[in-house]
Amino acid sequence: MNTYDVIVLGGGASGMMAAGRAAERGRKVLLIEKKNKLGEKLRITGGTRCNITNAEEDTATLLKKYGSAADFLHSPFSKFGVRDTFSFFEGKGLPLKIEANKRAFPKTEKAEDVCKVLEQYLRDNAVEVKRGLPVTAIEKTKDGITGIILGGVTYTAESYVLATGGVSHPETGSTGDGFGWLKQLGHTVQDPTPTIVPLRTKEAWSKKLSGVSLKDVKITFFAGGKRRFSKKGNILLTHFGISGPLILNSAHQVADLLHEEHVTAMIDTYPDMDLGILDKHISSIFDQHKNKALKNVFKEIAPEGTMDVLLSLVPEIDPETKVHSVTKQERRQLAELLKTLPLTIIGLMGLDRAVIADGGVDLVEIDTRTMRSRRCANAFVTGDLLHITRPSGGYSLQLCWTTGYLAGDNA
Repeated sequence: MNTYDVIVLGGGASGMMAAGRAAERGRKVLLIEKKNKLGEKLRITGGTRCNITNAEEDTATLLKKYGSAADFLHSPFSKFGVRDTFSFFEGKGLPLKIEANKRAFPKTEKAEDVCKVLEQYLRDNAVEVKRGLPVTAIEKTKDGITGIILGGVTYTAESYVLATGGVSHPETGSTGDGFGWLKQLGHTVQDPTPTIVPLRTKEAWSKKLSGVSLKDVKITFFAGGKRRFSKKGNILLTHFGISGPLILNSAHQVADLLHEEHVTAMIDTYPDMDLGILDKHISSIFDQHKNKALKNVFKEIAPEGTMDVLLSLVPEIDPETKVHSVTKQERRQLAELLKTLPLTIIGLMGLDRAVIADGGVDLVEIDTRTMRSRRCANAFVTGDLLHITRPSGGYSLQLCWTTGYLAGDNA
């Protein structure tokens, strides 16, 4: 028999949560995943460590991170919020830990272990899983979905949960299939754009330092020659430009600037010292090493791993010069360099490198108390199929746990 109470399309974070919860309620559930493994994107999240949620327990503060969607999310987060996420995973034998900025991870630091918990949740509640076959069509009438065609076979259910994910990391199966189905069901779908994504830069110096992390720095973005905004944190230099949480969470603002103007940036590696104080700091270090070559002393001042490349940015200063021969003007030049490392932003990386992409169904078309579609009575929508902008730091997965649980609780 190919008839179920609930069919869930998509075996990612929200899909597994929805399927497990629906089955826990005694529903006969089929979970369909077109890839051969469940949770492909989940396994790579957080650099495979899995930033499972953000441990901000004040819901009002937490929801501010979801921008204009916040008003729609009070009800779902009151039913399954951050504390519920902790209880769910820790209650199933996966203790969590909290790191900087309240980012929560499994203590094992393995995204694979999060998948194992969810897969066991499916087994414990007798969820039937079909992997490795894409859905070829959704059949519908004006009254709702009537069936799913998979491998030439039609599967039917009372309720259907769409949890296919957005379009970030398409290699994991998130290729936007669900957006097309949602349009078929009568929904208005916002086109996706990468919102949490690295930035591409022009300068060769940053690419030569690929893999180097600049810690506790400040980056200031300029558009049309005017200062627009600054942020502090860590920056990862890459072969294409710059990345790391600080950059990822700036991408949507930079995208807005790129639509208007030429965008540049400056990195300040000593944000807590003004230029004069930094010059004195360098001078005191030089005084301690007067007879050493500049290249052997500058590495004590420059960020770790950057000395050779940064000195190449001031070719008029010979790295072999003895420190006692470095002029005041040259020393000042080095201080200015450390305060104003130049970058030209030439674009955002594509959806293949996006941690999160927005786009999807506007929340006015979803009853967020249950995640039921207002356009199709027997459809529920979860996770990245919803048009919600949020930063990195655990907010995206929490949205998956919350919306998945609610869909499973009501389907």
